[in-house]
Amino acid sequence: MKTRIVLGLVPFIGMLGGVPFVNQVEPYVLGMPFVLFWIVLWVVLTSVMMAVINRLDPASREGDGK
Repeated sequence: MKTRIVLGLVPFIGMLGGVPFVNQVEPYVLGMPFVLFWIVLWVVLTSVMMAVINRLDPASREGDGK
């Protein structure tokens, strides 16, 4: 239970807590200013972490039919 909560908080902290530290236009990463790249990166990582949380959740295993 605690692992799922921590994994759920990591994207929140990374996206909102990290922006003040990476708030700069230079350097460009993949043609985007660094702050925009940071936000897009965390959107993708949030999806990955939510998939991991879904795998760890015992309630989601009950509906698999296995």
